[in-house]
Order: sequence, then C-alpha cells, then structure tokens
Amino acid sequence: MGITLTEGYFTSEQEALAEITDRGWHAVTFDVPAQVEEMHWHDFDAVLYVLDGTVRTVLNDGTVLQCGRGARIDATAGTVHGGACPAYRATFGFSIDPAEMSQPINKPGVPGSAT
Repeated sequence: MGITLTEGYFTSEQEALAEITDRGWHAVTFDVPAQVEEMHWHDFDAVLYVLDGTVRTVLNDGTVLQCGRGARIDATAGTVHGGACPAYRATFGFSIDPAEMSQPINKPGVPGSAT
C-alpha cells in the first residue's frame, strides 16, 4: 500500500484520460477547491493527474508530498493520507465506478478500524 508521485509525467488532459481508459478505470476531471482534509483512506485504488495548481498531501508517517502540473499520483486502497491543499484542477482515475463507492468516500481512521 502507498502513494507514488511521478513529476513531469504527462502534458495534457487527453493523455491522462487515455491512460485511465487503458486501465479500464473511471475518469473524472474537476476543479478541487482549497481545503484541509483530516487523515483518511479510501477503499479503492486511484490515480490523479495534476492539470493545474499545486497538490499537497500528508502521509500517515508525516511525509509531505507536493507537486504541480504534469505530476501523476498513484494511491492504493487503504493508504492513509490528508493535508492542506490550495485549489487545483485534476483528472482522477478510480478503480471502481464513482456511483458504486461506499460512503463516506473519505473513511476516517485506519483501514479495518472501528472509527
């Protein structure tokens, strides 16, 4: 489990969408408002392609990842993360259909905990 950051990975939204489609995943592009997220995890794998702005993520061990346009972030299900991000635009790829995601999407605590 974990998060992998690759900077300078792609140059266009079309490239991101093509890679997500090739994986057989579900793609969504949207503007993410500036936010502070409590530590949480997801029960699906995801990939994020940063189209504009800066993404700042804090991992459970305190590691801070920061990246901008052209970066790709791969995250496996169960990876605990959070942090404070300024606004950014990204294309997300999800291993499951967003309509089928269990709620809440951001699960508090650690995977398998009763919190």
